Amino acid sequence: MKKDSNKKTSFKKQRLKYEEYFFRGVMLLSSCLIAFILGLIIYSILVKGVPSLSWEMITQTPKGGFYFGKEGGILNAIIGSIYLAFGATFIAFIIGLPISLYMNVWLSHKEKWVNMLRFILDLLWGIPSIVYGAFGFTIMILLGIKASLLAGIIVTALLILPIMIRAIDEGLKTVPKGLKESSYSLGSTKSELAFKIMLRQCIPGIVTAVLLSFGRAIGDAAAVLFTTGFTDNIPTALNQPTATLPLAIFFQLSSPIPEVKERAYAAAVILTSIILIISVLSRVLTQKYNKHTIKF
Repeated sequence: MKKDSNKKTSFKKQRLKYEEYFFRGVMLLSSCLIAFILGLIIYSILVKGVPSLSWEMITQTPKGGFYFGKEGGILNAIIGSIYLAFGATFIAFIIGLPISLYMNVWLSHKEKWVNMLRFILDLLWGIPSIVYGAFGFTIMILLGIKASLLAGIIVTALLILPIMIRAIDEGLKTVPKGLKESSYSLGSTKSELAFKIMLRQCIPGIVTAVLLSFGRAIGDAAAVLFTTGFTDNIPTALNQPTATLPLAIFFQLSSPIPEVKERAYAAAVILTSIILIISVLSRVLTQKYNKHTIKF
């Protein structure tokens, strides 16, 4: 009996060992595959886009013959994308932060309601951006609103709002329960707990949420396809149409002229560089602010 028991224990250990090797290999293979795909995308964009990239393209708006391969640049699309992303991220932040705090402080004892809200937000996160664009376009038609920077900002803010809320929410969930209990034991109100303690603890999560939302806003084309319009000028008011980098890439790739298509890849290099900078900045700032949080 003792020998059989030892054999079973030994066999179980071997099985667990092989399982660990197998899943470690699967994870390593998946990581390498993702890194390879990312590298392939960046390589293909750089190879096709860098030769067409120039200082003139970054610093000038389109001229008369730009869409026929002549002079001009995409400064209008760069500025328009920045305006759109900043505006949408700001609106999503001022709406999303209070909702996230409310879920984790005032509704913390109502787990069913919180889980239902998280489920709804996850569903909204998964809705394709073209649906948000179509919804915004329908509302614009009903209200008689023309395509403009403001319309694009509002629709994009709706698109990134679930991302903003859930990202901040995940950060707030990491706040130690003991810290909350200690705050209540010292007489803190829920408002003081939310804004003076949890908000401070969640700074890395908030930074990540803002930069993640900004990256999604600046890189989305479908949500703004029907709502922002397109123009060769830099917008000076919210009621004016605006160009964005994703739409500039889309329209230039649709051109039959090779020079214009090459400029589309150059615009893709600019957009990809912005998103990569945001991703790296997110990591750096998160590590920086993690030093100032309390860990249990």
